[in-house]
Amino acid sequence: MSSLLILTAVALEAAGLARELELPAEPAPPSRAASSPRSSSYRSYGRAGVRIAPVGLGAGLLSERWAACREGLDAPLVISAGVCGGLDARLAPGDLVAPARVLAPDGETLTVPAAAHARVLAAAGPAATGTLVTTRALVGTPAAKAALRSATGAAAVDMESAAILAAARADGLEAVVIRAVSDGAGAAVPAELAALLDLEGRLRGGRALLLALTRPQTLPRALELRRGSRRALAAVARVLAALRD
Repeated sequence: MSSLLILTAVALEAAGLARELELPAEPAPPSRAASSPRSSSYRSYGRAGVRIAPVGLGAGLLSERWAACREGLDAPLVISAGVCGGLDARLAPGDLVAPARVLAPDGETLTVPAAAHARVLAAAGPAATGTLVTTRALVGTPAAKAALRSATGAAAVDMESAAILAAARADGLEAVVIRAVSDGAGAAVPAELAALLDLEGRLRGGRALLLALTRPQTLPRALELRRGSRRALAAVARVLAALRD
């Protein structure tokens, strides 16, 4: 069985999946500390050929973290894991998305290797399997989701998978996507809530306090998104556990 390199957008996703899979935090390798302050500050999790690490919103930290993420893993299967937004109205929070293709922001289509995709589907069971589209910016309104669905035919949207698949391909590795829906096609993700997270996925405390004081009506939506994200990560973790075992 090949080793697994599981890459998420933010630290909260990495920690949540690690908790579900009972993976301990790893000590930072010397190569990470020597690269840059941002690369030495994050936490990865792993054991016995499995590693989970965050690569930033929009995979903005992927290039500087790639070498450390790969270190010690022999030809791992790279997995873009975490939450995604639903574009297909039939998808509800917690539903799995294991696309055969990923449409990049520049229009390039990245195809998931057939054998690796079949392995994921065998572990996942029912899942949306068509196309996932990666965008550079949050698609946060039902109208924007409907327009993207019409333009691409994609079942779901995220901001990282295309970059992760491209990085794996450049390194001669196979890569797949295992995501689950946190917010459906008809659900909004207010821009104010998205702005509470920095590139690392850490909560901006000052902004959160200000938003709670000035826009208390956003709190119920924030709690709903949190529930959807937890449901999504639990679904993804079940598939990762089956692949690991």
